[in-house]
Amino acid sequence: MRHLNTLLLHPDSEVRATLRGYLEDVEFLRVLGEAVTGFEALELLEHVPYGVFFVGMELAEGVSGLELAQMLAGRKHKPALVFIANDESQAFSAFELGATDYLLWPTTPERFKQTLQRLRQFQAHYKEIPPPSWTEDEDETADEHTLQLPLGEEEEDRFLKALSQAWEFSNISRPVEIEKLPINMDGRTILIPYTQIIFVEAYEDYSYVHTASQKYLTSYRLKTLEERLRQYRFFRVHRKFLVNLEMVTEIASLPGSNFMLRTQGKTRIELPISRRRITELKKILGL
Repeated sequence: MRHLNTLLLHPDSEVRATLRGYLEDVEFLRVLGEAVTGFEALELLEHVPYGVFFVGMELAEGVSGLELAQMLAGRKHKPALVFIANDESQAFSAFELGATDYLLWPTTPERFKQTLQRLRQFQAHYKEIPPPSWTEDEDETADEHTLQLPLGEEEEDRFLKALSQAWEFSNISRPVEIEKLPINMDGRTILIPYTQIIFVEAYEDYSYVHTASQKYLTSYRLKTLEERLRQYRFFRVHRKFLVNLEMVTEIASLPGSNFMLRTQGKTRIELPISRRRITELKKILGL
């Protein structure tokens, strides 16, 4: 029988132990690991093809179960998500993000059987990422044969012309980048205009994108966004912060040769500027 690799993601060791007990004799599920943070779960997912996550709503290190579900939303081979919750307040949001089940904890063996039934239904259409497979006929060392057919002079001219047109088209046909940042949220993709982004804050291997009204947890690394947004007047003022220079209203000098900048908006935001970056920033601003 094909198993679904299962991860137990919850900060409470007693909850994880109880889940292990419930799953011990379930033939189609195989527990392969435990974690307490969303970042640990994502790291494990890079190495293990998990088919099921049992996920606590509140996790360690600031990323909730729902935020983890948002990060997983764009994956082609997304594991089934069974949320473990203390109340029903977030059930609607969980199912909006594609939850397979939403368990109130502590649960009963009878209720847990319903979860297993739903996971069996999920298993019926779930496909793991297929491992690479090779046959002798496909081996790179196998002999290759090229069939050569002579072209007449007129056919050769047409072929060369078509090849030239294809080459020119491939060089001028570039994808147009819209000046908006796509962010997955609640099962939707939100497009945030670059002009609305005040600053970006590094968080582990992810980042928070801050606008005037909200902040969004994204799967982008700060370095990736720095490269993408540099041409739109974003500047890395600190190892943790990337700021939209169009939003900056003031640069303040602090004791100890330190600097800080402030941004516009109803809530004025102050961000530190590292010493080694202040010289470059002054050149950009013409100071």
